[in-house]
Amino acid sequence: MRLHPRIRRALALILLSWLPLCAARSKDEKKEKAKPEMIDSGSFDVIVKGQHVVTETFSIEQQNGVSTVKSQVKAVAGDDPVKQKAELEFTSQGELLRYEWSQSSGGSLSVTPNNDFLLERVTAPGSAKPAEQPFLMPSTSAILDNNTFVQREVLAWRYLAADCKSEAGTLKCQQGAVEFGVLVPQDRTSMSVRMELVGKEKVTLGGAERELLRLNLSGENFQWNLWLDDQDHFKLMRVSIPADDTEVVRQ
Repeated sequence: MRLHPRIRRALALILLSWLPLCAARSKDEKKEKAKPEMIDSGSFDVIVKGQHVVTETFSIEQQNGVSTVKSQVKAVAGDDPVKQKAELEFTSQGELLRYEWSQSSGGSLSVTPNNDFLLERVTAPGSAKPAEQPFLMPSTSAILDNNTFVQREVLAWRYLAADCKSEAGTLKCQQGAVEFGVLVPQDRTSMSVRMELVGKEKVTLGGAERELLRLNLSGENFQWNLWLDDQDHFKLMRVSIPADDTEVVRQ
C-alpha cells in the first residue's frame, strides 16, 4: 500500500508507520546515540462555551526508535491553577513502554505492559502505596487520557498510516470506520473508539479560511471532529466536541 508522501514523512519521523526498516545501520552508527528529533510541538487552547479554560502545551520527540509524547495542561483561571503533566513512550511498532501522569494538587498514575496485560498503578493524594488495576489489553493499545489532545493527534497518525493510501493525488481510506482499543488512565477504564475519514473541509482558523482534512473520532457516548493540515505533516489543528460546546485550537 502506497502512502501519501506527506503521511510517509510524518510517520517516518514519529515511527508510527509500522513498516520494516529499509536498511540496517553500521555497527559504528548503532554505537552512537542519536540526538532527539522534534516531530511536533506547540499548544492547544481549550474553549468551553466561548471561554478559554485550559491550555495544553506539548511536544513529540523521537530518539533511538522510541517516541516520547509530553504534555502539560494548565487551567487559565484561579490564583493557583491546577497543572497536569503526562508523558507517553512507545516503540517503533507502536508498543507501549510507559505512561505517567501527575497533577500539582497531588495524585499520580502510571501504566506499563505486563505480559498480556496493561498494569495501571494509581497513587491517591497523600498516599504512599499505589493501587493496582490490570487491563487485559495488548501493549499496542492506544492511550487517550483526559485533556491530552496531542494523544488524539498520535491516534490520527496511526489511523492514516494503517488504513489510508493515496490514489491519483487523493487520500483514500478504508471504507467505514476503523476501531481501536484504548485506555483512559484517569478514568481507569478501557473502551473501543472508531475513526473515519470525512474528507476536505474549509475551516476558519485565526480569522483565515483554510482547507483541512477532517476525521471523526467516536465512541459509545461521544463524537469528536478533528481537522488535520495535510500540507504540514498532518498536524492536528482543531477539534470540535459539539455535545460539550467545546473547541480546541492549535496556537
